[in-house]
Amino acid sequence: MVADDRRRRETEMSDDFYEAERAGRPPVDAAWTGWIAFAGVMMVIIGVFTVIEGLVALFNDQYYVTTDDTVLVFDLTGWGWTHLILGVLIGLTGPALWTGAAWARIATVLFASVNAVAQLAFVGVQPVWSTIVIALNVVVIWAVVVHGRSLERA
Repeated sequence: MVADDRRRRETEMSDDFYEAERAGRPPVDAAWTGWIAFAGVMMVIIGVFTVIEGLVALFNDQYYVTTDDTVLVFDLTGWGWTHLILGVLIGLTGPALWTGAAWARIATVLFASVNAVAQLAFVGVQPVWSTIVIALNVVVIWAVVVHGRSLERA
């Protein structure tokens, strides 16, 4: 019984594949296109988070507590500008990702990777917040790298 159901599903899937191929369009893997839509939304959210983090560093130096043990490459103003610019770029890349364009996927992976490294360098100042943003960046990178072509075919 299980083998019959499996064979029937495989036949239906192959019929859909060949029907799309005969129509001159690539088959759509609709189950995975949701991951790319999710990655686009997350890029907008991560961008907003990063912009807020940058604005706070620029306008309220006393918000972030730094000690002598905290390693920062820049002063807080430098980090503020870094986060602000990176956040804007990330936020703009999210909607571009929904188009399925290859350049948007490349930019997403690039900006999310740079943001993860920047957050890692900033983790001494904001450990919990930076860790959450790093985790979100990793999920976005995974979604785009593994399922990026699904939206392009859609």
